[in-house]
Amino acid sequence: MSLTPVTLASKSSARQAILRNAGLTFESVVAGVDEEGTKASLLAEGAAPREVADALAELKAVKVSGKLPGLVIGADQTLDFAGRLIDKVETLDQARALLLELRGQSHKLHSAVVVARDGKPIWRVVQSARLSVRPFSDAWLDGYLDRRGEHILHCVGCYELESEGVQLFDAIDGDYFTILGLPLVGLLDFLRLHGALEA
Repeated sequence: MSLTPVTLASKSSARQAILRNAGLTFESVVAGVDEEGTKASLLAEGAAPREVADALAELKAVKVSGKLPGLVIGADQTLDFAGRLIDKVETLDQARALLLELRGQSHKLHSAVVVARDGKPIWRVVQSARLSVRPFSDAWLDGYLDRRGEHILHCVGCYELESEGVQLFDAIDGDYFTILGLPLVGLLDFLRLHGALEA
């Protein structure tokens, strides 16, 4: 029996690696949605960071699934600092300012996944994790920015938990894959149920 085809509506190398490492066969395409415009209008309407992640994941999945057969996975992640959505920064100076703002404080990461078929969402989950940033020294921050360089500008919050970014924290409460940006266990269960993975 052939498996149901799966498409990831994203070119994110991190999300592709998570799915590939889990043993899923899939295609990856750019969703081609106006993320910044959508995010701005949602925030203007008073949407919370968690709702923004869910809406963007759905938008990506639905747009791509209108064109391709099978199941389409859309995903998005937002950083919620005291109810304020924090975007990716563009420069290392902005990264320094953001990390100094987060120092000694807690924030949340909201990771949303929506699966669509034939242009309609058929499954979704939004999971959140709370991360507490330790009161690191200025000297440690200087070294971290020097070592990681512009690589951290690709990550919301300017850290990757799977590398040296883990040193930013003194407490983490949440699922590992949620923090990486793709809540995985429930998604794999759903894909098995719908014939995209062997049961």
